[in-house]
Amino acid sequence: MEKPKKKTVLLFYCVETEELARKVAAQSNFIQLQSINWRSFDDGFPNLFINNAHDIRGQHVAFLASFSSTSVIFEQLSVIYALPMLFAASFTVVLPFFPTGSFERMEEEGDVATAFTLARMLSNIPISRGGPTSVVIYDIHALQERFYFGDTVLPLFETGIPLLKQRLHQLPESDKIVVAFPDDGAWKRFHKLLDHFPTIICNKVREGDKRYVRIKEGDPAGCHVVIVDDLIQSGGTLIECQKVLAAHGAAKVSAYVTHGVFPKKSWERFLHKNDETEKAFTHFWITDSCPLTVKSIANKAPFEVLSLAGSIADALQI
Repeated sequence: MEKPKKKTVLLFYCVETEELARKVAAQSNFIQLQSINWRSFDDGFPNLFINNAHDIRGQHVAFLASFSSTSVIFEQLSVIYALPMLFAASFTVVLPFFPTGSFERMEEEGDVATAFTLARMLSNIPISRGGPTSVVIYDIHALQERFYFGDTVLPLFETGIPLLKQRLHQLPESDKIVVAFPDDGAWKRFHKLLDHFPTIICNKVREGDKRYVRIKEGDPAGCHVVIVDDLIQSGGTLIECQKVLAAHGAAKVSAYVTHGVFPKKSWERFLHKNDETEKAFTHFWITDSCPLTVKSIANKAPFEVLSLAGSIADALQI
Protein backbone atom coordinates (compact mmCIF):
# COMPACT_ATOMS: atom_id res chain seq x y z
CA MET A 1 0.00 0.00 0.00
CA GLU A 2 1.42 3.35 -1.05
CA LYS A 3 2.19 5.76 1.79
CA PRO A 4 0.15 8.98 1.77
CA LYS A 5 2.05 12.08 0.76
CA LYS A 6 3.20 14.29 3.59
CA LYS A 7 1.24 17.46 4.17
CA THR A 8 2.64 20.91 4.88
CA VAL A 9 1.66 22.04 8.37
CA LEU A 10 1.67 25.63 9.61
CA LEU A 11 2.76 25.42 13.25
CA PHE A 12 1.85 28.17 15.70
CA TYR A 13 3.09 28.13 19.28
CA CYS A 14 2.83 29.95 22.61
CA VAL A 15 5.70 31.86 24.20
CA GLU A 16 6.74 28.94 26.44
CA THR A 17 6.90 26.36 23.67
CA GLU A 18 8.95 28.37 21.17
CA GLU A 19 12.11 26.31 21.69
CA LEU A 20 10.22 23.03 21.33
CA ALA A 21 8.38 24.35 18.27
CA ARG A 22 11.69 25.14 16.60
CA LYS A 23 12.90 21.62 17.33
CA VAL A 24 9.71 20.19 15.84
CA ALA A 25 10.11 22.30 12.71
CA ALA A 26 13.73 21.14 12.39
CA GLN A 27 12.46 17.56 12.09
CA SER A 28 10.69 18.13 8.78
CA ASN A 29 10.66 20.47 5.81
CA PHE A 30 6.89 20.05 5.81
CA ILE A 31 6.47 21.98 9.10
CA GLN A 32 6.56 25.75 8.80
CA LEU A 33 6.67 27.95 11.89
CA GLN A 34 4.16 30.78 12.17
CA SER A 35 3.91 33.59 14.71
CA ILE A 36 1.42 35.30 16.98
CA ASN A 37 1.78 38.67 18.68
CA TRP A 38 1.24 37.90 22.37
CA ARG A 39 0.39 41.35 23.68
CA SER A 40 -1.72 42.64 26.56
CA PHE A 41 -3.91 45.66 27.12
CA ASP A 42 -3.14 47.97 30.03
CA ASP A 43 -5.66 46.10 32.19
CA GLY A 44 -3.76 42.84 31.65
CA PHE A 45 -6.22 41.12 29.33
CA PRO A 46 -4.82 39.62 26.12
CA ASN A 47 -4.44 41.72 22.99
CA LEU A 48 -3.60 39.03 20.44
CA PHE A 49 -2.88 39.05 16.73
CA ILE A 50 -2.40 36.09 14.38
CA ASN A 51 0.14 37.12 11.76
CA ASN A 52 -0.53 36.34 8.08
CA ALA A 53 -4.05 35.13 8.87
CA HIS A 54 -5.06 35.11 5.18
CA ASP A 55 -2.32 32.56 4.43
CA ILE A 56 -4.04 30.03 6.70
CA ARG A 57 -6.93 29.51 4.30
CA GLY A 58 -6.90 25.98 2.93
CA GLN A 59 -3.80 25.02 4.97
CA HIS A 60 -3.23 22.38 7.63
CA VAL A 61 -2.71 24.27 10.88
CA ALA A 62 -1.41 23.23 14.31
CA PHE A 63 -0.86 24.94 17.65
CA LEU A 64 1.71 23.84 20.25
CA ALA A 65 0.34 24.73 23.68
CA SER A 66 1.59 24.79 27.26
CA PHE A 67 -0.95 25.29 30.05
CA SER A 68 1.69 25.68 32.76
CA SER A 69 -0.45 28.07 34.81
CA THR A 70 -4.01 29.33 34.82
CA SER A 71 -2.76 32.76 33.75
CA VAL A 72 -1.75 31.55 30.27
CA ILE A 73 -4.67 29.22 29.54
CA PHE A 74 -7.16 31.94 28.58
CA GLU A 75 -4.92 33.64 26.03
CA GLN A 76 -4.02 30.35 24.40
CA LEU A 77 -7.61 29.14 24.27
CA SER A 78 -8.54 32.42 22.58
CA VAL A 79 -6.03 31.65 19.82
CA ILE A 80 -6.97 27.96 19.68
CA TYR A 81 -10.63 28.85 19.17
CA ALA A 82 -9.77 31.42 16.49
CA LEU A 83 -7.36 29.44 14.28
CA PRO A 84 -9.75 26.80 12.84
CA MET A 85 -12.25 29.54 11.95
CA LEU A 86 -9.77 31.09 9.53
CA PHE A 87 -10.80 28.46 6.93
CA ALA A 88 -8.06 26.01 7.87
CA ALA A 89 -8.13 22.69 5.99
CA SER A 90 -7.51 20.92 9.31
CA PHE A 91 -6.51 21.89 12.84
CA THR A 92 -4.42 20.10 15.46
CA VAL A 93 -3.70 21.16 19.03
CA VAL A 94 -0.65 19.62 20.69
CA LEU A 95 -0.83 19.88 24.48
CA PRO A 96 2.04 17.63 25.61
CA PHE A 97 1.14 17.87 29.30
CA PHE A 98 -2.51 17.82 30.38
CA PRO A 99 -1.95 19.69 33.66
CA THR A 100 -5.19 18.89 35.49
CA GLY A 101 -4.79 15.16 34.93
CA SER A 102 -4.30 14.27 38.60
CA PHE A 103 -7.54 16.02 39.56
CA GLU A 104 -9.99 13.73 37.85
CA ARG A 105 -11.91 12.31 40.82
CA MET A 106 -14.69 13.45 43.11
CA GLU A 107 -14.08 11.75 46.44
CA GLU A 108 -16.75 13.70 48.30
CA GLU A 109 -19.55 16.06 47.44
CA GLY A 110 -18.08 19.44 46.62
CA ASP A 111 -14.86 18.25 44.98
CA VAL A 112 -14.34 19.77 41.54
CA ALA A 113 -12.88 17.51 38.84
CA THR A 114 -10.86 20.12 36.95
CA ALA A 115 -9.60 17.51 34.47
CA PHE A 116 -13.16 17.18 33.22
CA THR A 117 -13.48 20.98 33.03
CA LEU A 118 -10.35 21.34 30.89
CA ALA A 119 -11.45 18.48 28.63
CA ARG A 120 -14.77 20.28 28.15
CA MET A 121 -12.99 23.49 27.18
CA LEU A 122 -10.88 21.65 24.61
CA SER A 123 -13.94 19.78 23.35
CA ASN A 124 -15.52 23.09 22.37
CA ILE A 125 -12.83 24.04 19.85
CA PRO A 126 -14.66 24.99 16.63
CA ILE A 127 -14.42 22.54 13.75
CA SER A 128 -12.30 23.48 10.76
CA ARG A 129 -13.17 22.97 7.10
CA GLY A 130 -11.66 19.50 7.38
CA GLY A 131 -13.71 18.45 10.39
CA PRO A 132 -13.06 18.04 14.13
CA THR A 133 -9.87 19.27 15.79
CA SER A 134 -7.24 16.68 16.72
CA VAL A 135 -5.90 17.07 20.28
CA VAL A 136 -2.51 15.40 20.91
CA ILE A 137 -1.63 14.67 24.56
CA TYR A 138 1.30 12.68 25.99
CA ASP A 139 0.95 10.20 28.86
CA ILE A 140 -2.28 11.50 30.34
CA HIS A 141 -2.33 10.77 34.07
CA ALA A 142 -5.57 8.79 34.29
CA LEU A 143 -6.44 6.59 31.32
CA GLN A 144 -10.17 7.11 31.81
CA GLU A 145 -9.74 10.81 31.02
CA ARG A 146 -9.83 9.96 27.33
CA PHE A 147 -13.59 9.61 27.82
CA TYR A 148 -13.90 13.16 29.20
CA PHE A 149 -13.58 14.62 25.71
CA GLY A 150 -16.68 15.22 23.63
CA ASP A 151 -17.35 13.90 20.14
CA THR A 152 -16.49 17.27 18.59
CA VAL A 153 -12.71 16.68 18.94
CA LEU A 154 -10.45 13.73 18.21
CA PRO A 155 -8.07 13.12 21.15
CA LEU A 156 -4.84 11.38 20.21
CA PHE A 157 -2.97 9.91 23.17
CA GLU A 158 0.76 9.43 22.67
CA THR A 159 3.57 8.35 25.00
CA GLY A 160 7.15 9.34 25.69
CA ILE A 161 8.19 5.77 26.55
CA PRO A 162 9.84 5.08 23.13
CA LEU A 163 12.30 7.89 23.93
CA LEU A 164 13.20 6.17 27.20
CA LYS A 165 13.63 2.77 25.53
CA GLN A 166 15.95 4.27 22.94
CA ARG A 167 18.03 5.94 25.65
CA LEU A 168 18.25 2.81 27.78
CA HIS A 169 19.59 0.77 24.88
CA GLN A 170 22.40 3.33 24.54
CA LEU A 171 23.61 2.74 28.09
CA PRO A 172 26.50 0.39 28.89
CA GLU A 173 25.37 -2.91 30.40
CA SER A 174 21.86 -2.32 29.08
CA ASP A 175 21.19 -6.01 29.68
CA LYS A 176 21.28 -5.40 33.43
CA ILE A 177 18.49 -2.81 33.45
CA VAL A 178 15.35 -3.47 35.45
CA VAL A 179 12.28 -1.22 35.27
CA ALA A 180 10.53 -0.35 38.53
CA PHE A 181 7.04 1.06 38.90
CA PRO A 182 6.31 3.12 42.04
CA ASP A 183 2.72 1.82 42.26
CA ASP A 184 0.17 -0.37 40.53
CA GLY A 185 -1.14 2.61 38.55
CA ALA A 186 2.22 3.17 36.85
CA TRP A 187 2.50 -0.57 36.17
CA LYS A 188 -0.93 -0.68 34.50
CA ARG A 189 -0.08 2.38 32.42
CA PHE A 190 3.36 1.36 31.15
CA HIS A 191 4.19 -2.32 31.64
CA LYS A 192 3.07 -3.41 28.16
CA LEU A 193 5.35 -0.81 26.60
CA LEU A 194 8.33 -2.07 28.62
CA ASP A 195 7.59 -5.79 28.79
CA HIS A 196 11.01 -6.81 27.43
CA PHE A 197 12.65 -5.51 30.63
CA PRO A 198 12.46 -7.35 33.98
CA THR A 199 10.14 -5.43 36.29
CA ILE A 200 9.73 -4.47 39.91
CA ILE A 201 6.47 -3.22 41.37
CA CYS A 202 6.47 -1.09 44.50
CA ASN A 203 3.51 0.03 46.55
CA LYS A 204 2.70 2.20 49.53
CA VAL A 205 1.62 0.64 52.80
CA ARG A 206 0.16 2.44 55.77
CA GLU A 207 1.53 1.88 59.25
CA GLY A 208 -0.32 4.05 61.71
CA ASP A 209 -0.27 7.63 60.44
CA LYS A 210 2.68 7.04 58.10
CA ARG A 211 2.92 5.55 54.64
CA TYR A 212 5.94 3.57 53.50
CA VAL A 213 7.10 2.32 50.12
CA ARG A 214 7.68 -1.41 49.87
CA ILE A 215 8.71 -3.78 47.07
CA LYS A 216 5.64 -5.79 46.10
CA GLU A 217 7.41 -8.04 43.58
CA GLY A 218 10.73 -8.25 41.76
CA ASP A 219 14.39 -8.24 42.77
CA PRO A 220 16.70 -5.22 42.23
CA ALA A 221 19.90 -6.88 43.51
CA GLY A 222 22.93 -6.06 41.35
CA CYS A 223 20.89 -4.26 38.69
CA HIS A 224 20.52 -0.75 37.30
CA VAL A 225 16.93 -0.01 38.29
CA VAL A 226 15.01 2.66 36.37
CA ILE A 227 11.88 3.96 38.09
CA VAL A 228 9.21 4.88 35.53
CA ASP A 229 6.16 7.09 36.03
CA ASP A 230 4.10 9.60 34.06
CA LEU A 231 4.78 12.71 36.14
CA ILE A 232 6.52 14.04 39.21
CA GLN A 233 5.47 16.74 41.64
CA SER A 234 7.39 16.96 44.94
CA GLY A 235 9.36 13.79 44.24
CA GLY A 236 8.78 12.25 47.65
CA THR A 237 7.55 8.92 46.30
CA LEU A 238 10.54 8.51 43.96
CA ILE A 239 12.97 9.26 46.76
CA GLU A 240 11.35 6.65 49.00
CA CYS A 241 11.41 4.13 46.13
CA GLN A 242 15.11 4.79 45.59
CA LYS A 243 15.89 4.17 49.25
CA VAL A 244 14.04 0.85 49.26
CA LEU A 245 15.61 -0.31 46.00
CA ALA A 246 19.11 0.59 47.22
CA ALA A 247 18.47 -1.19 50.51
CA HIS A 248 17.62 -4.35 48.53
CA GLY A 249 20.89 -4.28 46.60
CA ALA A 250 20.28 -2.18 43.48
CA ALA A 251 23.64 -1.29 41.92
CA LYS A 252 22.26 1.97 40.49
CA VAL A 253 18.91 3.74 40.54
CA SER A 254 17.70 6.12 37.84
CA ALA A 255 14.32 7.63 37.06
CA TYR A 256 12.18 8.61 34.09
CA VAL A 257 9.01 10.71 34.05
CA THR A 258 7.34 12.11 30.96
CA HIS A 259 6.24 15.28 32.74
CA GLY A 260 8.70 16.99 35.08
CA VAL A 261 6.28 19.32 36.84
CA PHE A 262 8.44 20.01 39.92
CA PRO A 263 6.45 22.81 41.60
CA LYS A 264 8.37 25.13 43.93
CA LYS A 265 11.71 24.01 42.47
CA SER A 266 11.34 20.53 43.93
CA TRP A 267 13.83 19.35 41.28
CA GLU A 268 16.53 20.72 43.58
CA ARG A 269 16.08 17.64 45.78
CA PHE A 270 17.62 15.51 43.02
CA LEU A 271 20.67 17.57 42.11
CA HIS A 272 24.14 16.02 42.32
CA LYS A 273 25.61 18.14 45.09
CA ASN A 274 27.84 15.59 46.76
CA ASP A 275 28.69 11.90 46.68
CA GLU A 276 25.56 10.95 48.59
CA THR A 277 23.16 12.48 46.04
CA GLU A 278 25.12 10.99 43.15
CA LYS A 279 24.56 7.59 44.66
CA ALA A 280 20.84 8.36 44.91
CA PHE A 281 19.94 8.87 41.23
CA THR A 282 22.46 8.12 38.51
CA HIS A 283 20.23 9.53 35.74
CA PHE A 284 16.95 11.43 35.81
CA TRP A 285 15.25 11.65 32.41
CA ILE A 286 12.32 13.93 31.61
CA THR A 287 10.81 15.12 28.33
CA ASP A 288 10.32 18.74 27.28
CA SER A 289 6.56 18.62 27.88
CA CYS A 290 7.00 21.19 30.68
CA PRO A 291 9.13 23.95 29.10
CA LEU A 292 9.66 25.98 32.28
CA THR A 293 11.20 22.96 34.01
CA VAL A 294 13.49 22.31 31.04
CA LYS A 295 14.94 25.80 31.36
CA SER A 296 15.41 25.39 35.12
CA ILE A 297 17.29 22.08 35.02
CA ALA A 298 19.45 22.79 31.97
CA ASN A 299 22.97 21.33 32.40
CA LYS A 300 22.24 20.17 35.94
CA ALA A 301 23.10 16.56 36.81
CA PRO A 302 21.47 14.07 36.99
CA PHE A 303 18.85 15.56 34.65
CA GLU A 304 18.70 14.85 30.93
CA VAL A 305 15.92 15.98 28.58
CA LEU A 306 14.55 13.58 25.97
CA SER A 307 12.81 15.75 23.39
CA LEU A 308 9.31 15.00 22.12
CA ALA A 309 10.06 16.99 18.94
CA GLY A 310 10.34 13.99 16.61
CA SER A 311 7.22 12.35 18.01
CA ILE A 312 5.23 15.59 17.70
CA ALA A 313 6.40 16.04 14.10
CA ASP A 314 5.15 12.51 13.32
CA ALA A 315 1.81 13.16 15.06
CA LEU A 316 1.24 16.24 12.90
CA GLN A 317 1.27 13.99 9.83
CA ILE A 318 -1.50 11.71 11.07
